[in-house]
Amino acid sequence: MLRALFVSLSRNRTLKERVMRWDFVARAAARFVAGERLEDGIRAIQELEAAGILGILDHLGENVESLQDAQRATEDYLLALDRLAALGLRPHLAVKLTHLGLDVGDAVCERNLRRVVERAAAVGTVVEIDMEGSAYTERTLALYRRVARDHPNTRVAIQAYLYRSAEDVERLIEEGMARIRLCKGAYREPPQIAYPRKRDVDANYVRLMERLLSAEARRRGAYVAIATHDERIIRHALRRVVEWGVPREAFEFQMLYGIRRDLQVRLAGEGYRVRVYVPYGTEWYPYFMRRLGERPANLWFVLRNLFR
Repeated sequence: MLRALFVSLSRNRTLKERVMRWDFVARAAARFVAGERLEDGIRAIQELEAAGILGILDHLGENVESLQDAQRATEDYLLALDRLAALGLRPHLAVKLTHLGLDVGDAVCERNLRRVVERAAAVGTVVEIDMEGSAYTERTLALYRRVARDHPNTRVAIQAYLYRSAEDVERLIEEGMARIRLCKGAYREPPQIAYPRKRDVDANYVRLMERLLSAEARRRGAYVAIATHDERIIRHALRRVVEWGVPREAFEFQMLYGIRRDLQVRLAGEGYRVRVYVPYGTEWYPYFMRRLGERPANLWFVLRNLFR
């Protein structure tokens, strides 16, 4: 119920225009968003690397409606890659396809995505394609397949709350393209296509994670980023890694900026690859609303700051 409410609020443009003018909301969002400028994102990446943690830089934005806006977003990604490379930094880059023009057209989006992926390859890093609402799932996977065949420095997110994800994972394993960020999913979806209960989402997450860690999947080139803050799932993953002899090069843990830094530091200190998703940009409102809807603790954090 809470998640559905905040996902709905994240799409309300009128509320967005009002809320983004409230200073206390911007201050609260600063827990989850590095800042509004590229320099803010770079600073956060540098701080993470100093703690032995890798980064994923995300320029916030989604659902652009014009060719010009899609091109502008693409240029921003290219600028970020060049700026990071000049500083000797190689974080991964996260992109939403609707930010690159998927709503304008598949051809426009593919052209922009290829430019970003090619520049990332040139500077020695990886592009991770975010998964958005279920209306985009099939088109996102199709674009990923077309681009990743030419550019193996590309990954894609899979959402465990969708019923279809088990089949999607199997197909990607068979195709030798299972370079996956496995997450639970942060959008509002009907029960006809997504598990409505958290325990079912968690159980499906574990099934998909185990499949991607399996010896057969790894022989076919599977790599899984275990994107969760759920300690129970993380402990389960670590048990399987030991039991099955999974090399640490075959997986990593991913978490969000501002959430469970203690866990990030602990895992990194134990020698595991940990990568943190660092968002920045002026379009922080939808991202912030989804973070509030994911966990009540995030909402209480904001309310405490409000009353202070």
